[in-house]
Amino acid sequence: MKYIVAIIQPHRLEQVLRELDDSQIYLRTVTQVMGCGRQKGVTEVYRGNVEHGNLLKKIKIEIAVNEDFVEPCVQALMKGARTGKVGDGKIFILDLHECIRIRTEERCDQAIG
Repeated sequence: MKYIVAIIQPHRLEQVLRELDDSQIYLRTVTQVMGCGRQKGVTEVYRGNVEHGNLLKKIKIEIAVNEDFVEPCVQALMKGARTGKVGDGKIFILDLHECIRIRTEERCDQAIG
């Protein structure tokens, strides 16, 4: 099992969600976050608002998947998030040692899927 965390541009969220749906990856958590990367110090215009400073609005998507879905998930995230410009984001893939579904007490692969 893997825990995939992606940090993307806010305006790419809908496209990323479409790509995940097309890849049959439906279980995800989406959070609005702030952060900076290589575009540090760059002024950005988002929906008509100029944002200054080191911390810019980003979207964090968290997804727990079984091994068979790791590569389709990564490909969907890259396809949906990529603009080819600095600030497209990052994908982190972490080992997930255990997952428990509270309602049924199922564990690991059965709890995710």
